[in-house]
Amino acid sequence: MKKVYFLIIVLAGAILSGCGSLGGGNTSGEVTGVRGQRSFRATIPLNMVYIKGGTFLMGQTDQDVTFAQTSQVKQVTVPPFFMDETEISNTKYKQFVNWVRDSIAISNYLNDQKYYMQPKKGVANDPSGKKWIDWKYVEKNPPFGRRGKNASGNAQKLQGLYYQGDDRVFDRNEIDVRLLKYNYALFTYREASNYRNDRTKKRSDFILRDTVTVYPDTLVWLNDFSYAANEPMVEGYFSHPAYRNYPVVGVTWRQARAFSAWRTRLNEGAKHARGQEPNLPFELPNESQFEYAARGGRVGTDYPWGGPYIKNAKGCLLANFKPGRGNYTDDGGAYTVNVRSYFPNDFGLYNMAGNVAEWTLSAYDESASTFVHDLSPTFNYEAKASDPEVLKRKVVRGGSWKDIGYFLQNSTRSFEYQDTAKSYIGFRCVTMYLGRDIKDKR
Repeated sequence: MKKVYFLIIVLAGAILSGCGSLGGGNTSGEVTGVRGQRSFRATIPLNMVYIKGGTFLMGQTDQDVTFAQTSQVKQVTVPPFFMDETEISNTKYKQFVNWVRDSIAISNYLNDQKYYMQPKKGVANDPSGKKWIDWKYVEKNPPFGRRGKNASGNAQKLQGLYYQGDDRVFDRNEIDVRLLKYNYALFTYREASNYRNDRTKKRSDFILRDTVTVYPDTLVWLNDFSYAANEPMVEGYFSHPAYRNYPVVGVTWRQARAFSAWRTRLNEGAKHARGQEPNLPFELPNESQFEYAARGGRVGTDYPWGGPYIKNAKGCLLANFKPGRGNYTDDGGAYTVNVRSYFPNDFGLYNMAGNVAEWTLSAYDESASTFVHDLSPTFNYEAKASDPEVLKRKVVRGGSWKDIGYFLQNSTRSFEYQDTAKSYIGFRCVTMYLGRDIKDKR
């Protein structure tokens, strides 16, 4: 009996001490909140612009060349967010490609422990056997570097990453881009919400896992045009430094989303290393975010700069598109131009019309405006490989260097299939602003 009584006292003490720990050491008996949490202060990510939240009329304000009138003009509200001030450039996308290349080289070919994070003294290795790449070491000792103590040994080990046999040209070592694949995972929150009361579902049922080849399709410069001498663009647009600050093209919707997932991971790693909380995930803008940002706070205008004209008072064209009957060079570029060309709109965003059209997160449905909500509206659908092609359409906005002026209008919607790449479609990212709208703090 004494033993049982002693056991009850021990259990009671454990329960009480456990309750005390929930209070974070608080002994006043009052609710004070969890202590020791890291503070968070919203900062504008590099090369992004703060877009204040607001309400606008979403939809057609001028002519519709198809006369379909499928889009209903609708008043909607968009919460504040950050958006890339320019389209993602070749050099920024190449950082993603190189990260994937180096990761594969280190993990699958080099097997050199110096490239991995080493546990601190007295700290055991991860019990699962997982290892994390030490990117600071990689920066100082690049796997593909031609100099340094590891250069000769690495070159020998990395031969499997290059084209082999008859695929080689002039016996050059060129990366086999088919090997550059990125694996990532995302939560499908909408689907999880739809099945939230289904007890047969597991968490893993709502995790999307995808593997994407990351290198852009450079052949789009020939695929998109019949009998056009665009071979120089195939050879140099993504690889030559002259085009480093031009918008990346030849990327599918899935590749653009993979870039966003990688960018989120990059931000999380850097912020955690500094003891800071990261931003919310980077994503492609949804359709309402894109149109709201393109309008730049203006009401009822046709173009990001206002309008209704596509030239300024001096007769200069205000975007890169296909003027007249096809005078491509009249606006300053036969193809794409630098991502900071022309004047930004009132939000500070460049080329929200023209240069390259841009992928959005939203799935395309002709009647989406009739059934989406009026607060942060979007229609998303996660298409499966077995789905019909009509379900794989994604909204494309903004018009491009090869489009006529109609497609540059703020409200014009078009679509492309998520697994297709084009020489005139690029993208930019957004991330939600956390906290109270900045305009309310002034």
